[in-house]
Amino acid sequence: MKLFEPLALRSIHLRNRIAVSPMCQYSAEDGTPTAWHLVHLGSRAVGGAGLVVAEATAVEARGRISPGDTGLYDDRHVDGWAPVAQFIAEHGAVPAVQLAHAGRKASCALPWCGGHPLSPDGGGWQPVVAPSALSFDEHSQVPHALTAGEIGDVVAAFRKAAERALAAGFQIVEIHAAHGYLLHEFLSPLSNHRTDDYGGSFDRRTHLLRQVVTAVRTVWPERLPLMVRISATDWADGGWDIEQSIELARRLKLLGVDLIDVSSGGLLPRVKIPVGPGFQVPFAARIRREAGIATGAVGVITEARQAQAIVDGGDADVVLLAREMLRDPYWPLHAARTLGVEAAVPVQYRRAF
Repeated sequence: MKLFEPLALRSIHLRNRIAVSPMCQYSAEDGTPTAWHLVHLGSRAVGGAGLVVAEATAVEARGRISPGDTGLYDDRHVDGWAPVAQFIAEHGAVPAVQLAHAGRKASCALPWCGGHPLSPDGGGWQPVVAPSALSFDEHSQVPHALTAGEIGDVVAAFRKAAERALAAGFQIVEIHAAHGYLLHEFLSPLSNHRTDDYGGSFDRRTHLLRQVVTAVRTVWPERLPLMVRISATDWADGGWDIEQSIELARRLKLLGVDLIDVSSGGLLPRVKIPVGPGFQVPFAARIRREAGIATGAVGVITEARQAQAIVDGGDADVVLLAREMLRDPYWPLHAARTLGVEAAVPVQYRRAF
């Protein structure tokens, strides 16, 4: 039963194929994680996950989705993250962090405050940035189109954030190139109307992401894995799609990426997406098969036997659970019991299991 077998990624060994997907908590203080993050992420490590991925963590202050986002854009953030990474590792899981830049979807209110775009007077910032001066929707800021020099600054910010992630004790970095955030905005022709080296052809639209991966790999040790999250499709005509995703995965593998975390959507509002159990798994399966790279499957994965079938059937190497992990931090331990597998239970909890 592969779901509970270890997985080797370079020198790192996951104790099973179950991962906690990065989920924004919007609870940071000026980019620094709080006790909430320690308890939130730490409890999932105690709950038996093999990999715990910390939320989208901004590489620039202007790259935060909201004022409550975590960051690694300042050296002081390292001290905030270090006890979180240490606790995760001490309890048998591999600590990872997702490095992100929100692009044109930045400067928004906390979700429970409406999630609307924020003006500087309301605690937000201007300008937000993007490949082209195209807003996300009619309510959003029109972004500033990055110049070539400013794009270089973004690449440097990802590299520096990776250095800080290493100093904080994270063992895997994931680059966020999905869900309509900055790197995805460059990938899709629906949001990237540039005519320079960063727009137009597939090679040019993928140029920034490949630069970021290369820059991160210069500071991220060879012994440690690197992951990239992508949206396999925009679910819109003329947009980014699975065929482009497969070709991108092939190229990222050559640059030192070890696993593609395969999601979808997020670039455009009001897009019809056929959400249902495992609806994104076929994308992970195709990328794994046709690009020859390890993949992670996401999207309404809730049941133990469902997760088992995905991994045992070769559709993905790991499953990443989000909302189900919010509902049940101990999902891996419960799944093991359902499947009749022995899992390591913390001594403090053994009487309950």
